[in-house]
Amino acid sequence: MPDLPLPDLTSSIRAQSDRIRQPQSQAIRALRRPLAGISSRLPVPQQRWQIAPEQPQQAEKLAQTTQLSPLLAQVLINRGIATAEAAQTFLNPETQLLPSPIEEFPDLTIALELLMWAIATQQRIAICGDYDADGMTSTALLMRSLKFLGADVDYAIPSRMQEGYGINQRIVEEFHEEGVKLILTVDNGIAAYEPIAKARELGLIVIVTDHHDIPDQLPPANAILNPKLIREESPYRGVAGVGVAYILAVCLAQCLKKTQDLTTPLIELFTLGTIADLAPLTGVNRRWVKRGLKLLPKSKLMGVKALIQVSGLSHEKALKPEAIGFRLGPRINAVGRISDPQVVIELLTTDDEGRSLELAMSCEQVNQLRQKLCEQIEQAAIAWCEQSQFEPQRDRVLVIVQPDWHHGVIGIVASRLVERYGVPVFIGTYEDDAHAKIRGSARSIPEFHVFEALQFCGDVLEKFGGHRAAGGFSLEATKLDEWRSRLQRYANQRLQPEHLKPLVSVDVQADLNQLTLSLYQQIDALHPCGIENPDPIFWTPSLRVIEQQTIGREQAHLKLTVTQDGESPRK
Repeated sequence: MPDLPLPDLTSSIRAQSDRIRQPQSQAIRALRRPLAGISSRLPVPQQRWQIAPEQPQQAEKLAQTTQLSPLLAQVLINRGIATAEAAQTFLNPETQLLPSPIEEFPDLTIALELLMWAIATQQRIAICGDYDADGMTSTALLMRSLKFLGADVDYAIPSRMQEGYGINQRIVEEFHEEGVKLILTVDNGIAAYEPIAKARELGLIVIVTDHHDIPDQLPPANAILNPKLIREESPYRGVAGVGVAYILAVCLAQCLKKTQDLTTPLIELFTLGTIADLAPLTGVNRRWVKRGLKLLPKSKLMGVKALIQVSGLSHEKALKPEAIGFRLGPRINAVGRISDPQVVIELLTTDDEGRSLELAMSCEQVNQLRQKLCEQIEQAAIAWCEQSQFEPQRDRVLVIVQPDWHHGVIGIVASRLVERYGVPVFIGTYEDDAHAKIRGSARSIPEFHVFEALQFCGDVLEKFGGHRAAGGFSLEATKLDEWRSRLQRYANQRLQPEHLKPLVSVDVQADLNQLTLSLYQQIDALHPCGIENPDPIFWTPSLRVIEQQTIGREQAHLKLTVTQDGESPRK
């Protein structure tokens, strides 16, 4: 098997003044919803600040070697980048010499050989995807690449409303009836022991590509590609489902010597899925996302162009992660949450300009509906917390189950409630009119591991999955009280009172006179920022607010004019 380097595998706070003008810090973000009028009856919880220890001598030395401000050198140190060599790799990720993924993923060679056999003999391949942004971009990426490489390929995505996450026995049996010989899962499958065992029993080949936490028993697939099965220090360790799909697709194209005209669209889809799935922007994610963000504004993918157009980003010469996280990603995710994921798959695979615009407009309309549903459910959840006298310090975890909430958006509401109350949130709704079954989503704080909490309650639940920060679950309604009690017991074992406040991680103190245009321009070297590489947050002492006003279409931002130690006011 030849060495398979990938496209780049082939070579081996904004400034505080900007934060004040258009606040993005966690401290201000926590105030947004009361300002927007969603509900101001409950006070915003007191926050806890975690200020990184200053290391002025080391920061000054690093600043000299990187030509950055000592403030930003301190930020790099806070991110674990403390040497000149590590800083250069971080600032110029294309210079990092990457290992071949063949060496990192034990089953990659097997997966490639099986796919090359299926393509050469025209065996039917079926992709089983997922209905979130990661799963849909992964599905589209592999559909595009496998068709380009000459495969006979189709896909299926389970119903969010009727079936929930992951490959299931119905899909397996339908694939078998349709003459499929090879099933390829994307962004799911690692916990699907029984459906995959059924597929093998029927004589099907199964390749699992996933990035979720590893269960006690691996499924009996022919090959499993999951970054959590490789060494922790690997640069591929943090890839999302779309990252695993990207590695597989590019390695396969290189084996078949057909990479031309393929790698650019694939890295665009990789970038969309990686950021939308909140994958860490470290390792190869940072390297490829940085490249993809430059490519997206001039994308030749009709669907991506249309999506950028309806999102109001056509004028951007380069995109930042927040453009995907807050503009493109939600429009993709909304469809998977409350509509038909096939809309997104077609959008990302069509080459018809007119059709792509129709589909992008459909995404826009669905996203507007999703926003309204989220607002309604969030208001109802806050009212429930008030009426039930929910007390974060006492209860340690918020478990809320109500009828008639849309399954597809309660995860978003859970994230907002975590932000508001500073505790893990498990939110669910009933699956049927009889209120016999509950299905829901969980979101968490750094000190609370969702997947382990669900495992702790595993005998009470029918089905569950996820990772440290988020998860999904289902259970019989009759077991709700027992499950709530079990979660509260687990939370009380794991969480201390000081954990139950929204955490604001602060990088370094910066006086107003240090917040210059030059510093703002230098911050761009730290981009792309996101998970595990957040935007720098500076703090400034002894400020006095001269003027304040809410701004924006929904009055959701706060504009301040401040002064420090009697100096000239700054906006």
